[in-house]
Amino acid sequence: MTFQEMINTDKPVLVDFFATWCGPCKMMAPILTELKQRVGENASIIKVDVDKNPQAAAAYHIQGVPTLVLFKKGKVLWRQSGVVPARELEKLIGQNK
Repeated sequence: MTFQEMINTDKPVLVDFFATWCGPCKMMAPILTELKQRVGENASIIKVDVDKNPQAAAAYHIQGVPTLVLFKKGKVLWRQSGVVPARELEKLIGQNK
């Protein structure tokens, strides 16, 4: 499944644009694991390495990492750079499912 196919689904898709060398990105990893346990099948969570996928990062004008983008049916519903708490992300997904 391509990135475009993944973000064009009927359920919310949270994309974590990250880099392996980025300290705050490492802090997001356990937050996203916790979030996945909380939301289960209500949303997909995808990690995109900006160094391995520069075209995806460029397409969404990702300037800094981590940047989290919430998609649904291919549309950007929300985006924010930096570390975001699991509770806040869970609430956001709940509002958009």
